[in-house]
Amino acid sequence: MVAADTRATDCMFWQRVLARECRLYQLRNHRRLSVGGAAKLLSHMLHPFKGTKLCSRTKMSGRGPRLYYVCSDGTFLQGELFSVGSGSPYAYAVLDGGPRWGLSVGDACVLAREAVFRATHRDAYSGNCVDIFHISSQGWRQADLENLYLGS
Repeated sequence: MVAADTRATDCMFWQRVLARECRLYQLRNHRRLSVGGAAKLLSHMLHPFKGTKLCSRTKMSGRGPRLYYVCSDGTFLQGELFSVGSGSPYAYAVLDGGPRWGLSVGDACVLAREAVFRATHRDAYSGNCVDIFHISSQGWRQADLENLYLGS
């Protein structure tokens, strides 16, 4: 249980540090740092801690269909689909066969929910709380999982 608390504390700490650095960038340059730039900055800040007990995995989204993944070892990836944690192989088993461009929002949410379900069902260390968000050019919104299978 201590490790889980430590990871949450690590994530919250680095979120605050990144927010501060993004605000300083905005004050110095009179414009906001892009999400990709913020992800790269976080990667550079975390890299010196590679090989330590620091544990932080961050997924960030930017304008357009861009996702960024930053790990506590300094890994920085840009892509369309990420799954992290000990249950990731189980989630990827579902995700690798399902996603394709043109899925409806409802179908994509069902696929995401199934991937998380498989990860939590097969991996003893995976949690069981699922939050699914739909990100589009108009912003983001949390998926309504209660009405997902009712055709809403």
